Amino acid sequence: MEIRKGMYGLPQAGILANKLLKARLAPHGYYEQQHTPGLFRHATRPIWFNLTVDDFGIKYFGEEHLQHLFTTLKQHYEIVEDITGSLYCGITLDWDYKNRHVDLSMPAYVQKQLTRYDHKKPSRPQHCPYTPHPIKYGKDNQTVDPIDERPPLDEAGKKYIQQVVGSFLYYARAVDPTILMALSDIATQQNKPTENTKKRVDQFLDYMATHPMAKIRYKASDMVLNIHSDASYLSAPKARSRAGGYFFLGSVPRDGDPIKLNGAIHITCTILKLIAASAAEAELGALFLNAQEAKVLRLILTELGHPQPKIPIHIDNTTAVGICNNTIKRQ
Repeated sequence: MEIRKGMYGLPQAGILANKLLKARLAPHGYYEQQHTPGLFRHATRPIWFNLTVDDFGIKYFGEEHLQHLFTTLKQHYEIVEDITGSLYCGITLDWDYKNRHVDLSMPAYVQKQLTRYDHKKPSRPQHCPYTPHPIKYGKDNQTVDPIDERPPLDEAGKKYIQQVVGSFLYYARAVDPTILMALSDIATQQNKPTENTKKRVDQFLDYMATHPMAKIRYKASDMVLNIHSDASYLSAPKARSRAGGYFFLGSVPRDGDPIKLNGAIHITCTILKLIAASAAEAELGALFLNAQEAKVLRLILTELGHPQPKIPIHIDNTTAVGICNNTIKRQ
């Protein structure tokens, strides 16, 4: 058989199916939340679900409410039930209800990508995903790093760099935030990659081959959003600074109590667009970006049934803290 021409599905098929699902669920009391696309809840029952394409991730209290959702869906669709909740969006979830935590992993993902790029495991283990900038001392500690002027790669090399960054970005967001810095650094050079960029990608793949089984653990908490905000001054090319943020669900900090860390639900790892004039200014820029992200996460948590108090944000720069709290005089 030879196919001369093929007609694929409508580009509008996804939105049409989504609108039809909403119309079918509405008479039974289910509706989409106002600020979080894909998050549904029932008008009176304690049940929520997140819809990603055709995967339902369900949160509920009481077996009868779960069965109500199943009965509603079965009137119009054929569904497959996984009561254990062991797989969602390609992420494996290992629940431990006795110790009250869950481990997230993607067991075969890294090996699949290494096979795709034909990258062998290094003879010596690689424990760092990227080469950090050397520490500078003395009067040159704030000098700008020189621009990489090595010959650029050809189109095939450029496409290879972009494919590696794209294929590992979801994995980094889902289960291994330790590689976000490396991906961010490589991504800044992917439009004009050089031989040095290729070496960074090789080191990154060596690291992934050495550590192919990353896991991230979430412990039971009060579901209060906490943020650790930080910045590194003049650590990016062209005199720019990096912003970082660690978002986790913990408890309301009380005076004298240690901070109870948890697995990251979001990581900020980006380069500030502005050129900061000082470390304090870079910290303020990072704080602004993290506060923007926190506003969105606060809405999501509230619509999931977890009202949020004032968000505690931790900063290690006293000048930035003083500017935010109006405890120092600005000139």
